[in-house]
Amino acid sequence: MLSLEDRYAFISTLYIRMQIVHYPHPALKFKSVDVQQIDGTLRKVIRRMFELMYEANGIGLAANQVGLPFRFFLVNLAARADNPDEELVFINPVMKKRRGNEIGEEGCLSLPGLYGDVRRAEEVTIEAYDLSGQGFAMDLSELPARVVQHESDHLDGVMFTDRMREDNESDLVDLELPKFEEIFRSAQQENLFAADAELLKLVQQMAQSGKIPPNFLETPVHKLSAPNAPED
Repeated sequence: MLSLEDRYAFISTLYIRMQIVHYPHPALKFKSVDVQQIDGTLRKVIRRMFELMYEANGIGLAANQVGLPFRFFLVNLAARADNPDEELVFINPVMKKRRGNEIGEEGCLSLPGLYGDVRRAEEVTIEAYDLSGQGFAMDLSELPARVVQHESDHLDGVMFTDRMREDNESDLVDLELPKFEEIFRSAQQENLFAADAELLKLVQQMAQSGKIPPNFLETPVHKLSAPNAPED
């Protein structure tokens, strides 16, 4: 049986890594597993995730949005690389308290160009570990609270569109999601991405091994355009 690293090498032209994956990539529906160790590979991946987030003008990014099945996400509300003091990493986060509720607009880097109103807790308390392995807790409200709830949902395979459906706000979702799926399926037909079964199997193997393959950062990427957006 091929090792995980060999499988990555075998389909390196099919399984596109270290880019922000778009719906309906199977990793986005995978319930992530805890990070077991903080090592050099994880630090490199997180640094690259920050770069990808800034390139996309985002303020938060979860691990499964780059195809990784591990429980961590990162945030920079300034959305700028020249504000590194605003960079936050949440490893194995746990939402301890939720208070109140409010509705606000959200988007997602895995669904570029799609926005909708989502009901969230107004205030939250979250506990997590940082890149030094130190535990911390934060009491958050307003936008910071919304962002960590959005990213925490990702780690459970839940997207903001799922929350919209819970509030019976599915008209826009039903209209727009098929467009993203059409683009992704077309890329698969062109062998730019592996089939769903192969993608899911690799995500499951990573989760079972508990580690990020060393060559995860080394594969070329293929950029998908958003629906109705001009290609670069």
